[in-house]
Amino acid sequence: MGRLILVRHAHPVVQPAVPSREWRLSDEGRAAAVVLAERLRPHGVAAVVSSVEPKAWETAAILAQRLGVPCSAVAGLHEHERDGAPFLSAEQFQATMRDLFAQPCELVFCSETAAAARSCFTAAVEAALAQHTGAVAVVAHGTVIALYRAAPAGVDAYTMWRELGMADFVIP
Repeated sequence: MGRLILVRHAHPVVQPAVPSREWRLSDEGRAAAVVLAERLRPHGVAAVVSSVEPKAWETAAILAQRLGVPCSAVAGLHEHERDGAPFLSAEQFQATMRDLFAQPCELVFCSETAAAARSCFTAAVEAALAQHTGAVAVVAHGTVIALYRAAPAGVDAYTMWRELGMADFVIP
């Protein structure tokens, strides 16, 4: 079984008229992914596994290419389901996310509870780790990473979500 490194994708091009699950990396994001690969190099990444969302997949592909390791996309590593969500101002989005993390079993934002997102993500991470030996960089999204990692780390999920940068990683 592999050792887990959770990676948050790099900066996308934010397009209010396009669902966030379709956003692609910005030029800044691609450059940040190159830098992130060098930060990950000392951790001996043996494989990169990614969410199927373009911003995560593009980040993962850059990491894998720079590190010279295999890369694959895996269902279940996607962000909290937000299909049909309106584009929110930064303040509205922060408040909505605070509520999502505070009420994990309630349907707060769109079509999936935080608890359901965590469960789906956990199953996908466990399956990915079972397929690999060595360090596995799982490239995903801030919300599901915080949901997965906060309780075992004994920290507030909202705080972890706010503090986890884009093109950043945590080792559980």
